[in-house]
Amino acid sequence: MDAMCVEKKVYDAEDIQKLLGLGRSKTYAFLDEVYEKQKPFRVIKIGRLYRVPKEIFDKWLNGEV
Repeated sequence: MDAMCVEKKVYDAEDIQKLLGLGRSKTYAFLDEVYEKQKPFRVIKIGRLYRVPKEIFDKWLNGEV
């Protein structure tokens, strides 16, 4: 399978920033807070990079969780 055909399964901080309409520092503060609690959705931290599973974030954003 071509790598370009793989559907994105996680959002990065920039995606979250655009989806929520937040500034960069506010986005990182929010993701850090959610990472500590792992609520209301899961956040994965790899070094200084944040990754958020797309499916659960979308459900949270749509008020389904």
